[in-house]
Amino acid sequence: MSEHFELLDIYKAVISLVAGLILGLEREMKDKSAGLKTITIICLGSTLFSILSYKMAGSGDPTRIASYIVSGIGFLGAGVIFKEGFSVYGLTTAGIIWIAAAIGMSIGFGEIFIAFTFLISALIVIYVAKTFTRSFVSYHHNKILKFKIPVQAISQKKPIIREIKKLSKIAYEIALEKHGDSLFITMDLHINNQQIEELETYLINNKIIESFSY
Repeated sequence: MSEHFELLDIYKAVISLVAGLILGLEREMKDKSAGLKTITIICLGSTLFSILSYKMAGSGDPTRIASYIVSGIGFLGAGVIFKEGFSVYGLTTAGIIWIAAAIGMSIGFGEIFIAFTFLISALIVIYVAKTFTRSFVSYHHNKILKFKIPVQAISQKKPIIREIKKLSKIAYEIALEKHGDSLFITMDLHINNQQIEELETYLINNKIIESFSY
């Protein structure tokens, strides 16, 4: 009976190794801080702790050690998240660390089918979701555009606004201010990524527009 369980544990280790390698490959290819080695070790470690907690629990609660894995992984995941300016990086890596630990625990407790199901689900999200959203979801943003033109170029305001409307999905003027010899026009835009690039090209090349900002 002991040999049977030892052989089963080896199978679990191999399955966990493969799962960790598969999950870590995408992070490694993108040169992330937590790559192939880190994700694989997390998956293997979670499997080992789960096996030990199950074997050592006896008639007690086998999830006690597993609960500490969840807490530890939370700290580890938080360590790869960082903020730079207004942008936050590392959230996907933290999520992969979290799911790698969960899959490793499932394997350790012998729930191979559950682990396999969630591994496939995670891979779909990692590899397919971005392509799916690019293909089927139009990225639209609400932008407040403010640009400046000389007062003497007031006659060009309508043609400029008309062109901006052509380059946007929805656009309308919400404010007009005069400061000295300059007019400041504020517009509310509903625009996608491609239109943003085209709009910026137009605003930069238009010699009447002295400056603009979002």
